[in-house]
Amino acid sequence: MKKLLKYLLVSLKGMCMGAADVVPGVSGGTIAFMTGIYETLVGSINSIDATAVKLLFTGKIRDFWKHINGTFLVFLAAGILISVFSLAKLMQFLLANHPIQTWAFFFGLIVASSIFILKGIKGWKWQDFIILAAGIATGAVVCTLSPTETPDSLWFIFICGGIAICAMILPGISGSFILLILGKYEYIMGTISGLTSGQFGHNLLVLGVFGAGAVVGLLSFSKFLHWLLGRWHKQTLLALAGFIIGSLVKVWPWSNIETAPGTDLHIWGAVCFALAGLILVTGIEIAGSKLSSNKSNG
Repeated sequence: MKKLLKYLLVSLKGMCMGAADVVPGVSGGTIAFMTGIYETLVGSINSIDATAVKLLFTGKIRDFWKHINGTFLVFLAAGILISVFSLAKLMQFLLANHPIQTWAFFFGLIVASSIFILKGIKGWKWQDFIILAAGIATGAVVCTLSPTETPDSLWFIFICGGIAICAMILPGISGSFILLILGKYEYIMGTISGLTSGQFGHNLLVLGVFGAGAVVGLLSFSKFLHWLLGRWHKQTLLALAGFIIGSLVKVWPWSNIETAPGTDLHIWGAVCFALAGLILVTGIEIAGSKLSSNKSNG
């Protein structure tokens, strides 16, 4: 019974991660860090290695499952999926009916996330400002030059899954934000919420390909990213923070809608929702810092 309760709690934490991953600007990795499962998550993912493959293909299923901490991963994934599927329809509704306020909320979330990434960097040198500026320029150029609509081809969906999942497991970086940059956030949310429609087969295929890309990303790119953070932690965070700041041009509330003369721009509403996003991330970061402090003191 104790073990079941323990893993149900893991699923609950997974639901919190899933809720964060649906919203651009809030990182599922940050939630994992706050709830005390980040190291277990990363360790479990990185344990899917040659040893695990050997155990699997030699029929040592129990040893394989124990090696990769399979029960933990299954309960966590279940929680994440429950949350993502529950919230996808809501996000689609908000983007369709309240686009300015929703994009403003995303804008506030992402601004706050980039501020807290930079706040955690100590011992600034002149080279650091160059890396940050290069990141900002890269983010702005990529978002400015990237087409408004990207292909819906399965090969591109596969790539999106591989890149987005890597961001989802890193504190401070949102997988949904990466999907925004790639022009596939609304498409993926619509595909998830449309599973109950007449296009069930097509939507399931798209999500299957996206999931396959995510698995490949977890098993390959995530290891590289963690190696990169281990070797050049400060420089990597600076480049990522810069890229996020530069990419804000993509999330500017009025750049995603047609603003014809006489259109209500909902400026005060946008300001309020942007502030709400700032406050939300600030609250999450403060809570995370307190939990981390209590853990180290304990």
